[in-house]
Amino acid sequence: QVQLVESGGGLVQAGGSLKLTCATSARTFSDYHTAWFRQAPGKERDFVAHISKTGGRTFYADSVKGRFTISRDNAKNTLYLQMDSLKPEDAAIYYCAATRTYYSGGTLPAYDYWGQGTQVTVSS
Repeated sequence: QVQLVESGGGLVQAGGSLKLTCATSARTFSDYHTAWFRQAPGKERDFVAHISKTGGRTFYADSVKGRFTISRDNAKNTLYLQMDSLKPEDAAIYYCAATRTYYSGGTLPAYDYWGQGTQVTVSS
């Protein structure tokens, strides 16, 4: 069982930045490819970004490309999401997720483990 715990959410003005963190106690964190998703009120959960287990490959939703950066530190068992130039439409609950399935683009794999989420609010 892999437990994921997000933190770093909060209230920020449009144009501002936030850095989300996803911590895990899993000793095998480096065995998992990881991702960020988000869900706004009344909407479905959407893909934000994915990073391979080595950090060598990243993928982004078009809506965040150029503004968000996903990264990880396997030595610290931690996943990050740097969010810059935030817009009101970025407001949502952000979730981290992990999967053993390799992703090379196209249809997303099924993610086996999910965190509880952290709220991001962007004021205009």
